[in-house]
Amino acid sequence: MVLGGLIGIASGGFVGLVFGAYIGYQLDKVIRSSGGGGQWTQAAAQGAFFDATFAVMGKLAKVDGRVTQAEIQYAESTMARMQLQGAKRQRAIEFFTIGKQPDYNMAEVLEPLRRALGRDNANARMMFVEIQLAAALVDGHFSPDEGRVLMEMCQLLGVTQREFDAVSARIAAEHSFHQQHFGQGTQTYAQELEHAYGVLGVSAECDNKTLKKAYRRLMSEHHPDKLVAQGLPDEMMQLAKEKTQEIQAAYDIVKRARK
Repeated sequence: MVLGGLIGIASGGFVGLVFGAYIGYQLDKVIRSSGGGGQWTQAAAQGAFFDATFAVMGKLAKVDGRVTQAEIQYAESTMARMQLQGAKRQRAIEFFTIGKQPDYNMAEVLEPLRRALGRDNANARMMFVEIQLAAALVDGHFSPDEGRVLMEMCQLLGVTQREFDAVSARIAAEHSFHQQHFGQGTQTYAQELEHAYGVLGVSAECDNKTLKKAYRRLMSEHHPDKLVAQGLPDEMMQLAKEKTQEIQAAYDIVKRARK
């Protein structure tokens, strides 16, 4: 309400002050209703996370012209892995469809998500970024338009360029590692090992202490229960479990190679 009052003074004296205060009051109500005011609640964060996940996924799918079959299959696969049914599945479809609309403004879902997560739930925020990076990589690469959407998403969520660069490198390696490790690719063992290091976010030249530290940090950051406590929807626990399984698989491959 203070912001509205200041706007009112600048634009119209006492009458403007009254009008601005009213606008500010209404804005405060919107912020509180979306989880941005008052005490943080897990439910508000989970609701904002769920809606934003599928809206941004829809935006990424449509931004370069048309939605491909691979992008549709990825969205459906995500819903299946989350075991969405009934009203929950319908809500996911609705937000995916909303995100596909021309000139859709992601701030509609990302601002509530940023406020709901707050400053203390960085791991949940980065998990959201990872989910969207994986969606953009479903066809093997980022298009320039997808890159623009991803950068706008990071700006709205308060994710730095350095954080984005680090996580995008890991997710790209994870994409290639997943294809190879689960029998969908034709890469050599040397390539699989290279991607395993990439999943862990370390170089092949790192020492064992650095390797173990990176592994433990990633396992802690992606621990399903910890992420749910920070605002990850309960339905997305399976996605977090899959993350920890891939991190574990990558670590096992690297350890065997170092014996």
